[in-house]
Amino acid sequence: MAQVQLQNVVKKYGAVEVVHGINLEIADNEFVVLVGPSGCGKSTTLRMIAGLEAISGGDISIGDRVVNDLPPRHRNISMVFQNYALYPHMTVRENLGFSLQIAKRPQAEIDKAVDEAAQILSLAEYMDRKPGALSGGQRQRVAMGRAIVRHPEVFLFDEPLSNLDAKLRTQMRTEIKKLHQKVKSTIVYVTHDQVEAMTLADRIVIMRDGHIEQVGTPLEVFETPANTFVATFIGSPPMNLLSGQIAGGEVAIDGGPKVTLPDQFAGKVQDGQKVILGFRADNLMPEGHAMPMEGASAEFEMVVNLSEPLGTETLLFGSLAGKEVQAKMLNPRPVADGERLQFQLDLTRCHLFDAETQQSLR
Repeated sequence: MAQVQLQNVVKKYGAVEVVHGINLEIADNEFVVLVGPSGCGKSTTLRMIAGLEAISGGDISIGDRVVNDLPPRHRNISMVFQNYALYPHMTVRENLGFSLQIAKRPQAEIDKAVDEAAQILSLAEYMDRKPGALSGGQRQRVAMGRAIVRHPEVFLFDEPLSNLDAKLRTQMRTEIKKLHQKVKSTIVYVTHDQVEAMTLADRIVIMRDGHIEQVGTPLEVFETPANTFVATFIGSPPMNLLSGQIAGGEVAIDGGPKVTLPDQFAGKVQDGQKVILGFRADNLMPEGHAMPMEGASAEFEMVVNLSEPLGTETLLFGSLAGKEVQAKMLNPRPVADGERLQFQLDLTRCHLFDAETQQSLR
């Protein structure tokens, strides 16, 4: 078994604590992505699992062993970095087999492991090339192959796609997903790109300032964010957030219209309570260019300040209650800057957060 467990893990640099007693359980063969803004502690957490950073408190277990004091080579993990870390003077074959040669494995075992990795990652035709003769995507596949040959219990990926262009990133996401299906190992993956997290993960761990804000499947964190940070970090464009307060069965948006309190929050709020109303661009659409709304909806007028045509849909930027709000138009037509449109808001898809704690009221 290759489950990974973090119990009250703390990391300090001198007197400064950067990871604050986090707890996380990663199941055997699970693909977990740590995501968050720069400086949130995700790479530090990964490096503590790898043994590249000493922990300041708590326990890290891989399988049934506590590995706090074990060096990286004894943790049975393989790590893939964003800069590939290939030996430029070695061929692809030599790079793939180097760690096994250092471990003094029999040559027949090395050849078998290298050939298997090359087959999995479609590298057979590049085996005699050196890294300088490979594209960025090919080099990253070699870096992954070098990790595969060791047959580790856990793969650790530290922003492996950040050096690639957009097209290659999309291609490599597919390669990594296929890799997980083939090697059937536990993967812990760090990225700042929430699209990568949503497309790759079985579960996403969203971090901020050394804390875990939410853990869940991609659908869970998108549809039921735990707080306003998760709501705006996950999803593109980010969730719209408008301040207001509860008044007689309605949400009175500060400086704006009143909307009926969504049914899903009945009994969970009280009159006078300050709240934040959240909704995604997909749930705010101009009349005549919207998906049919089966449940309760609200209508209001908004001036469009800017439009971004995206082919089958157009992203609209407007102002509501003095704040920028983003909406979507399906089956789009040209929209002039300053045009006034009537919009429909799907109340069944709205979110409410407590204004003081920023936590979801769902």
